[in-house]
Amino acid sequence: MRTNKKAAFRFLSGERSVVSGHGHGRGQISRNFDGDSSNASMNGTSAPDYAFFNFGSASSSLIDFPSSPIRKSPWSSQVDIDFEDSKDKDNCNNDQNKTPNNVLIRSLVREEGHIYSLAASGDLLYTGSDSKNVRVWKNLKAFSGFKSKSGLVKAIVITNDRVFTGHQDGKIRIWKLSSKNTGIHKRVGTLPKYKDYLKHSLKRSSYIEVRRHRNVVWLKHFDAISCLSLNEDKTLLYSTSWDKTFKVWRISDSKCLESVTAHDDAVNSIVAGSDGLVFTGSADGSIKVWKREIQGNWTKHFFSQTLLKQECAVTTLAVNPEANIIYSGSSDGLVNFWEQRSNLSHGGVLKGHRLAVLCLVTAGSLVFSGSADMGICVWRRLGSYHICLSLLNAHTAPIKCLAAEKDEKSNSQETSWLLYSGSLDKSVKVWRVSENAPPVAWDACANFIPISLPPAPSSNRA
Repeated sequence: MRTNKKAAFRFLSGERSVVSGHGHGRGQISRNFDGDSSNASMNGTSAPDYAFFNFGSASSSLIDFPSSPIRKSPWSSQVDIDFEDSKDKDNCNNDQNKTPNNVLIRSLVREEGHIYSLAASGDLLYTGSDSKNVRVWKNLKAFSGFKSKSGLVKAIVITNDRVFTGHQDGKIRIWKLSSKNTGIHKRVGTLPKYKDYLKHSLKRSSYIEVRRHRNVVWLKHFDAISCLSLNEDKTLLYSTSWDKTFKVWRISDSKCLESVTAHDDAVNSIVAGSDGLVFTGSADGSIKVWKREIQGNWTKHFFSQTLLKQECAVTTLAVNPEANIIYSGSSDGLVNFWEQRSNLSHGGVLKGHRLAVLCLVTAGSLVFSGSADMGICVWRRLGSYHICLSLLNAHTAPIKCLAAEKDEKSNSQETSWLLYSGSLDKSVKVWRVSENAPPVAWDACANFIPISLPPAPSSNRA
């Protein structure tokens, strides 16, 4: 792994630890605890400063992560939390635990590895770890699982009856749910397909130079997969890698349609927006915009613009498809966002974390940011501004991945979501979060609080 002399410190990129945000990111972790965004070159006004959370010092635990706080055997599938008896040492979190709208409802624990990836679909939750296992949970209970020989599972996406997993070895594996037994997942393919790889390996024109005296076949990632994402109609799969490229796969026949050398360093995240736009974020500190064009049965992506260029790494990206807003998390703890109207305009900066933002997910009018500081900020969009509703603080190690699903138990007057958070503490936390929850003021933890909030619009998309 390449070193960065500007980094204050860096997590190891091996299977037991994480570089600042390499799931989805790789890059430096800044010691800039004040969240200063002066090193970001961009235009536009900044949103109000909400950097008011008092996280505990995490410097001593960043390298030597503690084991899971809930010491259970590998066969124990979940632990219910009794909020009345629980005591939190963080005074800023005590009042939040009493809030009925945004609460921790379950902790899923399998002492088998740090959680690096997860994906939710209906009542199923898939979690990937550095133990080579993909664990399947149904209705928040252990259901089944499957195992790969590749090691670390860095990314998971679900489409129809297939599950795609991205791995440390640079391969993407395809799993299909058994029609006879929904608890069995069978591996039905690998990207690239062996037949396609063999055919291209026989052609000299299929090789590209990636390092001095090293050539590889263009349709295969030669470094770790960092992110997987689907386009809007779920016909294309995007994969990014530390090899500085992103690749485009047609789901119907598993063909690699295109490979794009996108950045000067590892590509940490990719998301598809509206109007055929695709966004990539990299450890080189940039966010680039690509325009997708259909050319017969193939697709071609053309560079459009550089949305952001900064010194610290871009670790994760997310898109709100209803409001056409693009969010990015960085290793300096900031979340930037852009509004996609007639063009892309910078909307502001969300300041709520003291360490790197490692993952982002949107749900309705909410945005969730998970960080190396072990906290999750819940942001609600109010027009062009965002207010931080609360801090979810139950993990004891950096939070690597987030997923959100509509809470089917919510009533018509209240839109709530189930938020899943995976961490290097080897646990997955399940939260119930309401869009209409009032902001919570903690003693000595808030410098701004709105008098009232308008009701959130109903939403069915996460």
